[in-house]
Amino acid sequence: MREKVAWLADPRHHPGRPRAVAVIETHFSWVFLAGSRAYKLKKPLRRASMDHRTLARRERACREELRLNRRLAPDVYLRVVPLLGCPDGGLTLRQPPAGDCRIIEWLVQMRRLAADRMLDRVIATAGLRTTDLDRLAATLAAFFRHAEHRPLADGAYRARLRREIRRNADELRARDLGLSRLRIAALARAQLGFIARQPRAFAGRGARLVDGHGDLRPEHVYLGRSAADVCAIDCLEFDRNLRRLDPAEEIAFLALECARLGAAGAAKELIRRYRGVAGDPAPPALMDFYMSRRAGLRAQIAAWHLRDDAFAGQARQWRALAHSYLADALRYIQRAAAP
Repeated sequence: MREKVAWLADPRHHPGRPRAVAVIETHFSWVFLAGSRAYKLKKPLRRASMDHRTLARRERACREELRLNRRLAPDVYLRVVPLLGCPDGGLTLRQPPAGDCRIIEWLVQMRRLAADRMLDRVIATAGLRTTDLDRLAATLAAFFRHAEHRPLADGAYRARLRREIRRNADELRARDLGLSRLRIAALARAQLGFIARQPRAFAGRGARLVDGHGDLRPEHVYLGRSAADVCAIDCLEFDRNLRRLDPAEEIAFLALECARLGAAGAAKELIRRYRGVAGDPAPPALMDFYMSRRAGLRAQIAAWHLRDDAFAGQARQWRALAHSYLADALRYIQRAAAP
């Protein structure tokens, strides 16, 4: 993979010869920003329900990513393209290939979005407007309205939430992560207690489950310049079960991340506007519960970086981030349980 990453990072190898290629490494992939295009290369990893170790599996994953992301960003996700290896040892993205070049990798090709209109950047520059929130709420409500419905009975939904809370706590308690076991135990106890004491908060929620986005964070939301531009990218494509969500939980996750960026007021307004346009009566206590749950999951993801060699030397940073999310998770569940 090292040779492929180096080749794709070279501006000479991209159409139009852009001045530079920005390379972004994530837990599961590399993204190359080259001129008006972006290319995503998946790492050959296996994690739980995700297995990208073979070329054929990575091709399937790329095609699934294209299909799923076109639901919320149809004009952004363009195609799946091959990276070709040629007999002379060179690589090429040109099609059709010359000579006996063979496919050695698959990439998702995307239209590059203006960075200054991504939601996280707009928040950072204090440029978020009420019209942005209205457009975003309307776009997300429409997406959830037309998404594939995957309902559960309320009892089965609460049981699923309990299993996921216990699994989250077990993951966070792993000795090699070095996180506060007292804080983890307190969080799981409070979240499970909320489900037990307030079953009415979950009334009808199981019937609302859809095949959603799964990773709705500000850095994945594009506000654009008009209502037609608004979209969300980079959905969680590798696990259908993790995308089986209450739309209110997806909105709560986005609100959580906006608040962490310093836009707590905008987070509240986003929830209010979404509830209005979607006609969703999700009570505030339920939204706080969902924000707590997503913060617990984000703590788990942050902690997983401690095991990734690609982030060696950054243990203090990732452990601090995990503890920060745990603190948020406790604060929101305490607010949810308050009279």
